[in-house]
Amino acid sequence: MTKKQHEYLTKDNDLSKTEESLAVVAAMTDALGANANDMDTYFTDDFRWMGNYGCGTKPGLEAFRNNWQLPLRAAFTERTYCDEARVAQGEWVSALGFIEATHSGEFMGIPATGKRVIIKYMDFWHVKQKRIADNWVSVDFPYLLSQLGVDVFNGEGWEAFDNGKKTPPKP
Repeated sequence: MTKKQHEYLTKDNDLSKTEESLAVVAAMTDALGANANDMDTYFTDDFRWMGNYGCGTKPGLEAFRNNWQLPLRAAFTERTYCDEARVAQGEWVSALGFIEATHSGEFMGIPATGKRVIIKYMDFWHVKQKRIADNWVSVDFPYLLSQLGVDVFNGEGWEAFDNGKKTPPKP
């Protein structure tokens, strides 16, 4: 793959928009934390929300609200959002963070436990005309599920190499 092919998403990135893009993402994150329902203020109507496996893809604001935001609110209440780090360049903003929440409703077939959990995430937002047009998301579902008593790796996660329970195979 050539350098030009690698840059197709950022080739028209307006570097003068860095502070503006950061402000849009900060306001949207605050609104999510406040349980705001006016997401159209922060997202374009046709924006794309693209998550890792288990999260799905949400084409448009309505799909995002109905198939991510509202189910998350139902499963996890008393949420606090924390972007631990944000990095911005022009129309692009990324964040590494977590949501601390109470597991109050069914999640992936697991009935409410009442446990406080940490939901780790990484986001990349593309901001156009002061609204988010695209959002690539990675949510650490294996870690979240482990807090709810489900080991999706069935004891075969590579943490076993770290704690000496398993020896990595030789190449």
